Amino acid sequence: MNKKVSAIIIVCITCFSLNSVAQKQTLKPELSNTQNFQAINRKVTVTNNNGKVIVHLDGKPGEGVAWLKNISFTKGIIEFDVKGKNVLQKSFAGIAFHGINNGTFDAVYFRPFNFQSNDATAKKHSVQYISMPKYDWSVLRQTHPGVYENALTKTVEPESWFHAKIIADDSSIKVYVNGDNEPSLVVKPIGNNTKGKIGFWVGNNSEGDFSNLTIKNNE
Repeated sequence: MNKKVSAIIIVCITCFSLNSVAQKQTLKPELSNTQNFQAINRKVTVTNNNGKVIVHLDGKPGEGVAWLKNISFTKGIIEFDVKGKNVLQKSFAGIAFHGINNGTFDAVYFRPFNFQSNDATAKKHSVQYISMPKYDWSVLRQTHPGVYENALTKTVEPESWFHAKIIADDSSIKVYVNGDNEPSLVVKPIGNNTKGKIGFWVGNNSEGDFSNLTIKNNE
């Protein structure tokens, strides 16, 4: 092999390696500017609490989402801080991803009012996976009870900030809370969504606070 061919191979390998690293870089979206969001059925406000940028979605009937403009997610890792309320049936907060449009997406969300419920069944409804529009929570609970929702592995105060980590690939979606080694929820993706928009999500009559979002795309 002559030197010229060797040099070309080295350049190609270097370019491939750099490209692979770039594809797997962690994104930290700019949350401090409301212009970076496309809000659907919600008003987005941003505050700064001692350096912590907090994105707030107000509460109103129907679900709502604040899509991040010009950012997509395929598979990899999503991490964020979230805070809801201890109000029965009025606190559903999480993240939507693989968004094709405002009604077609996957989501993982939490029900803080169930975190410390004395009802064992309700407690198992603390974290939920859905794939819209076909597989809403009600359909999944009826057809696959106990499969797409679960209790948290750690004790979390219903009105406190907590950290969520979602690892998504072709075969599974795993949800970790507050750095736990064991996932609180492991499911197999059931929708046809594999790539799309990402944004903060809240459910019917719910508001929510979000912060410290990072996104690592593996593709």
